[in-house]
Amino acid sequence: MTKLLRSRKSPELSFRVYLNMKALVNRFFLFAALLFFTGLTACAQKQDKPAATKTNKNMNWNKLTKDEEDVIVRKGTEYPGTGALLNNKEKGTYTCKRCNAALYRSESKFESECGWPSFDDEIAGAVKRVPDADGSRTEIVCTNCGAHLGHVFFGEGFTAKNTRNCVNSISMNFVADKK
Repeated sequence: MTKLLRSRKSPELSFRVYLNMKALVNRFFLFAALLFFTGLTACAQKQDKPAATKTNKNMNWNKLTKDEEDVIVRKGTEYPGTGALLNNKEKGTYTCKRCNAALYRSESKFESECGWPSFDDEIAGAVKRVPDADGSRTEIVCTNCGAHLGHVFFGEGFTAKNTRNCVNSISMNFVADKK
C-alpha cells in the first residue's frame, strides 16, 4: 500500500504540468497564427509596377483605356470568356494593343476552352517569357514594349507543340488578312 501511494503523483504537480502544457499549446497556436498571417500579408503586398510610359525610344504608344491599362500595364487579367477576340475565327494577325507589334498568326490559335484566346506559337521574337516572382507560372510580354499579354503553359497536350499561350483579348488587336 505504501508503494502505491508513493507512485501516485501529487495533485499539485499534475496541475502544474497541466498549466505548463496548456501554456505551451497556447504559445504554439499563437506562433502558428502569427506565421500564417505574416505569410498572407507578405503574399498580398503589391509589387512596385513601373509607371505607364507613353514613349519607348522613338516610338509613340497607343493610348489605352483604364481597363486596358489594368491588364497591359498593371498585369491584371480580364474575366474569362469576356474577351472580344476569344471566338474570332478570321485569318489574320494578332497585334499588341499598346505598340501594334505583330504577336501571333491566326493559324496558331486553337480552342482550349480556358476562357482566353490560346496560341501554340508566337511570331518569332515577338513575345518574351518572364518567370513570375513565385515561380509557379511564366508571364508573356510583348518584346517590343513590355505590355503584359498573359501566361504560357507547357505539357497540357492541346496541340502537337504542347504549348499554350493564354492571352488576354484586351491586350491585342486583330488585323484581318487582305482578301
